[in-house]
Amino acid sequence: MADNEVSEEGTGEAPAKSKRKLIMIAAAAAVLLVGGGAGGYVMLFKKKDHDKVAEAPPPSKPIFVDVPELLVNMNVGPGERIQYLKIKVVLEVKDQPVVAQITPNIPRMVDIFQTYLREVRPTDLQGSAGMFRLKEELTRRVNVTIAPSQVSAVLFKEILVQ
Repeated sequence: MADNEVSEEGTGEAPAKSKRKLIMIAAAAAVLLVGGGAGGYVMLFKKKDHDKVAEAPPPSKPIFVDVPELLVNMNVGPGERIQYLKIKVVLEVKDQPVVAQITPNIPRMVDIFQTYLREVRPTDLQGSAGMFRLKEELTRRVNVTIAPSQVSAVLFKEILVQ
């Protein structure tokens, strides 16, 4: 009888293991089905969001405001010959209301530019890094002048160091 009981227990475990495998396979299939459905749902909605972005109107073109040409003598060391900087810049603005705020402040900006440029040394303008620093500094000074509005960039039309 003991042999009988052992064989029954052995046969009793085999169906239990096969049921577990069947349950695990069914659960994995359910997870894949739900995951695939969720992925398809997300992909469909992302495509619709992309279409909405394509339908958005194109951004407005920037507006450019001329600043009068400036001619300043640069800061040079004692005994060096005087050097001059001639610069012509344009302000890049996104909206027309900002132009209305800039126009009455142009004399103030010219004064701030001249004061700053008179302290610039010829060595400060060497290379592209020097030009980039000059552009960033002029942009910062314009934005302080017309705050809370902002200018996108200061663009150089002409720079001459003589």
